[in-house]
Amino acid sequence: MSELSERFETHDPGAKEAGGKIRCDACPVMCYIAEGRTGACDRYGNVGGHIVRMDPLTILEHTEEAGGTVVPFLAGDEKWNGELVNGRRFVSAIGAGTTYPDYKPAPFIVAQEVEGVDLVTVVTEGIFSYCGVKIKIDTDRHVGDETAIVRAKGEAVGHVTTGEYGSQMLSLGGVAHLTGGSKAEGRATCEALLDLCNRKPVELTIDGGTSLVVQSGQPPVIDGKAENRMRVGCGSATIGMFASQWKDLVDEVVVVDDHITGVVSEHQAGKVIGWQETGIKILGRRSTPGRYFKVSEPGLGWGGTLIADPLEILGDWNAKKGARPGLSLLMVSTTGEQFAYFELDENLKPVAKPFPERLRKSVDLIEENCEPALSTVLFVGGAGGSLRAGVTENPVHLTRSVHGLKTYVTCGGAPVYVWPGGGITLMVDVGRMPENSFGSVPTPALVAPIEFTLRRDDYERIGGHVGAIRSVEDVIAKGGEYLNPRLGRDAPAGNPWPPLRQLRRLPGEA
Repeated sequence: MSELSERFETHDPGAKEAGGKIRCDACPVMCYIAEGRTGACDRYGNVGGHIVRMDPLTILEHTEEAGGTVVPFLAGDEKWNGELVNGRRFVSAIGAGTTYPDYKPAPFIVAQEVEGVDLVTVVTEGIFSYCGVKIKIDTDRHVGDETAIVRAKGEAVGHVTTGEYGSQMLSLGGVAHLTGGSKAEGRATCEALLDLCNRKPVELTIDGGTSLVVQSGQPPVIDGKAENRMRVGCGSATIGMFASQWKDLVDEVVVVDDHITGVVSEHQAGKVIGWQETGIKILGRRSTPGRYFKVSEPGLGWGGTLIADPLEILGDWNAKKGARPGLSLLMVSTTGEQFAYFELDENLKPVAKPFPERLRKSVDLIEENCEPALSTVLFVGGAGGSLRAGVTENPVHLTRSVHGLKTYVTCGGAPVYVWPGGGITLMVDVGRMPENSFGSVPTPALVAPIEFTLRRDDYERIGGHVGAIRSVEDVIAKGGEYLNPRLGRDAPAGNPWPPLRQLRRLPGEA
């Protein structure tokens, strides 16, 4: 750190007190930090009498000089040849510092020209008390009832929210858990959010439900068992997709699902291809022909139900409607993980038989069409006072520019979704951000990188801090306020930057 410090201008951000402590103004905590120690955030420290960003991201050109290595931000196992992606340098906010107190311009307001367009990128690390994560868990397994409390280390940190097609959904964090409850609840919430956003595994328990381990980009582990795949569709959809695969190979097919269980002989897909009645009886609530609700309660069994034996959902077979000895029956789950084959005996009772090879291909086809089970972590936060004031003296102009698609918002280079309505409420997949992009402060609150990129003339028009604009070269040469060498970040694969298609002025446009 001392070698890096010698390369940048020094700065004393706060008053000193007896004992050589320095007051840090990087966040509202305003720690007094002794020589060789860090503040409560572990992000800023007192090095040689100056406040220093303790984990700065280094500039690619300077990495070898500092004796370090560069880990490229590329998708999958793609090899990296050491060159900047797309040949463009993206200035991310990771390690930039914050805008606190609000009157200060953002830590870095960087100008560069790309393909004839004069761009300004404003970067800062926002302190988010109003933030949380949405977790999409791709699995057919039931994890807990809607609105059930989700806990980390015994503390309430969120709840189960409405499920989506093939996925269980959790909503964690928010200001009520971070600062509205006990100190223990706030600390547990902040720690869980921080680990989740930094793509680390987090163990959660759900009241009345399961225990699970979720990690961005990894399969969920539910009650100690790693999931393999999400369902191809509900039971009805599975019938619709694969009915033709079963025609003339089996007399009846039941696809077991906790939402809609499908029966091919009754289903419209079966009718269209000439499937004969079988006299089957399903113990569930009939919706439309071949589609049944509530054959079981949700659980960890077949198709996300409580069922361990699929015959539990069958009633007596009706000989007047086609049931006969020797009639063949395939029962399968919506992931193809569970399957069984039966034939009716002389009493029209299904008897388990060895699984025939003729049906193996159809079951494999269901598995082949299932997506891998995955946990996706989405950070959600509202960009409020400090963030907007660090960009412009009139913050509402930034809000209107973002919603007017004149300002492009990213988090650590990853594209975000900006929610409609008032304010700048954004959502970003942390899996598209560099590792360890997030920090925290003792509020408790998360610290997240955010970048605003817009045309220079638009930046001037919204009342931006024009006097604080610096060139990329100046940032590289001099670093920042807290002796932080800024990152000349290569644009990550899959995260196109700059957004020239959005920001390039159309002919005749004002």
